[in-house]
Amino acid sequence: MGFIRTTEKDSNYNHLEKMNINELLTNINNEDKAVPFAVEKAIPQIEKLTAKIVPKLKSGGRLFYLGAGTSGRLGIVDASECPPTFGVSHDLVIGLIAGGDTAIRKAVEFAEDSTTQGWEDLKTYDISEKDVVIGIAASGTTPYVIGALEKCNQQNIITGCITCNDKSPLAKTAKFPVVVIVGPEFVTGSSRMKAGTAQKLILNMITTSTMIQLGKIKDNKMVDMQLSNNKLVDRGTKMLMNELQIDERLATELLQRCGNVRKAINNYQNAKK
Repeated sequence: MGFIRTTEKDSNYNHLEKMNINELLTNINNEDKAVPFAVEKAIPQIEKLTAKIVPKLKSGGRLFYLGAGTSGRLGIVDASECPPTFGVSHDLVIGLIAGGDTAIRKAVEFAEDSTTQGWEDLKTYDISEKDVVIGIAASGTTPYVIGALEKCNQQNIITGCITCNDKSPLAKTAKFPVVVIVGPEFVTGSSRMKAGTAQKLILNMITTSTMIQLGKIKDNKMVDMQLSNNKLVDRGTKMLMNELQIDERLATELLQRCGNVRKAINNYQNAKK
């Protein structure tokens, strides 16, 4: 059976303009409920891809996301959240979007149609065999992404993808494809909806699992998080109080002195030895 673009199939609902607000919200929610079950079926594929990412990052490599439109923006969101959440450098997980930074906020016409620009964008980061590149495209047909992954394959760079169409050109190109079939969108072809939700769930799974494997979480706590606002400072203080069984005054003093929860725990424990 050939490539069927299920993301473009006609919606399961007709005459949306005749629905009231409650009907719209309820039916959208009903469609969304199917997404986690579709992702669950892809866990073996997600595991294979993540198992390739972890050793590359442990040995000094980087993880790149490459996409256009919603898919590109989701990759950038996930990449940008890794430094504050896990305390890693901004160049460990990198999100690239067709059309450059302008496309994060506004669509750049025809940017995704270039078969060469994706690779050119990767080359500005001195991409190498140490790295992993994941192409994100709900349709699985985006030239910007496919062209880049083809060049990566030629350079022996590990490639993965996240797509929502089976047997798509992108799924065939990536060495470690993740294919999640979410079915037709509530609004026909609007892959920012169920497909976008599926992609976000998978990105969460990949980076969170990877960072835990890299030792960036202690028990279930973000001990390496950046203390970039009062909420996180308060969270860090409470972590220290619970972990070290100390009062708030000492926890606050430790956190201010060390600037990091993990460092504060280690310093306190070493001083007590």
